[in-house]
Amino acid sequence: MNSSLLTEIINDYGYFGIALLLALENIFPPIPSEVILGFTGFMTLSSKLNIVGSIIAATIGALIGALILYFFGKIISVERLERILAGRIGKILHFKPADLERAAAFFKRHGNSAVFFGRFVPVIRSLISIPAGMSDYPLGRFVV
Repeated sequence: MNSSLLTEIINDYGYFGIALLLALENIFPPIPSEVILGFTGFMTLSSKLNIVGSIIAATIGALIGALILYFFGKIISVERLERILAGRIGKILHFKPADLERAAAFFKRHGNSAVFFGRFVPVIRSLISIPAGMSDYPLGRFVV
């Protein structure tokens, strides 16, 4: 995503654009939130956007993206995810079904810590939502 497109979306759609970009960043981890938030900060200096509204919009967008992946985790079965990882997508992402088993065991032992600390690590911050949903991690705790 190029910089002119980011500034155009934020400029044209304001807080909604910020929330949308952060939700997409959560769902598609290759889009770096640091870049989106950098341009958001810049736009608070050169547009009618303010910092408090931008923070609220970014938080709402990130939460929406995380919840979409959480509910995706709730509806997808482990068997289906194993089939997906055994195919072409798994090869592209360098995941094997055994990786899923190890991740599930790790999440079972360290669920609270995994969700909390995983939200601070790029890419993991998005992916941690799926096992949280699959393991019936409490929604209220996940949101907090």
